[in-house]
Amino acid sequence: MIHGVLNVYKEKGYTSHDVVAKLRGIVKQKKIGHTGTLDPDAEGVLPVCFGKATKLCDLLTDKDKTYQAVLLLGQVTDTQDTSGQVLEKHSTEDLTNEKVENVIRSFEGEYDQIPPMYSALKVNGKKLYELAREGKEVERKARRITIHEIRILEINLPEVKLEVTCSKGTYIRTLCHDIGQKLGCGGCMKELLRTRVERFGLEDSIRLGEIAQLQKENVQKDIRAYAAEKGLTGEQAESVLAGFQTDLEAAKKAIDSIAQIISDKETAAATAKEQELLKGTPNPGGGTGGNPGDDKPEDVKNAESISFGNKADEQSMKDYYVLK
Repeated sequence: MIHGVLNVYKEKGYTSHDVVAKLRGIVKQKKIGHTGTLDPDAEGVLPVCFGKATKLCDLLTDKDKTYQAVLLLGQVTDTQDTSGQVLEKHSTEDLTNEKVENVIRSFEGEYDQIPPMYSALKVNGKKLYELAREGKEVERKARRITIHEIRILEINLPEVKLEVTCSKGTYIRTLCHDIGQKLGCGGCMKELLRTRVERFGLEDSIRLGEIAQLQKENVQKDIRAYAAEKGLTGEQAESVLAGFQTDLEAAKKAIDSIAQIISDKETAAATAKEQELLKGTPNPGGGTGGNPGDDKPEDVKNAESISFGNKADEQSMKDYYVLK
């Protein structure tokens, strides 16, 4: 079993749970957990815990995170991002870069953020997004979150590219929505990239495809080593690899079976050779060991070579000859 934390790059189209499911299939291990939900349309850093390290999941979830986001002003959607249904559209012609910058920077520090309806938070045991899909909207309590820093990377109205470092529980979609509301034109999130979770950065992250390839190479290396340990030839090891490229346990069982067959054949061959050699090996009592009577005294052999035709006479003569 693998124990530790892997910095996974979650790609668009996957939920955080999808990533965990994929990894379970890749490494053949059930005890895996992620450290914080990323929406399917979002991408970036997702630390994943394996084995004993799953105890760290909650600890890492509590850490500060950094995101790069694209805010689209002038549009309001039901999901607070561009994947949702457009509810409102407003002109952004009266906006200036200075006004946009001032409003964005006003969100630095603590503020009470109301979670979006399209989220995994539960109300009375039911997830908010499930209620939203049913067309229901319920009251949500505001939660105190902290925006440690907002850096404005680029303004090209109606779009603004931001870098946000924030506390746990912050919804960047909602931040974009709230900025738009304060500007009076509405806003939603167009893109989201998580670049850091505590010490885990984007530059050190690894995609699922890369993980699968590395795991395949490691498993094949282990299969070859186990095959060599069990006495299989290189050709035999490669034939096992052809059938069990990524399943180490199944490959080991196949190798054990082949090794047992080889051992049985070698034992049978050794037994046959031993029997063959014994036919020509001298016996402790004399003779060659080739015939049962070869170790008899010479006078007994002479007696047994005499024949008189009559069995009784023949036996008497033999007894006499031997006992004389």
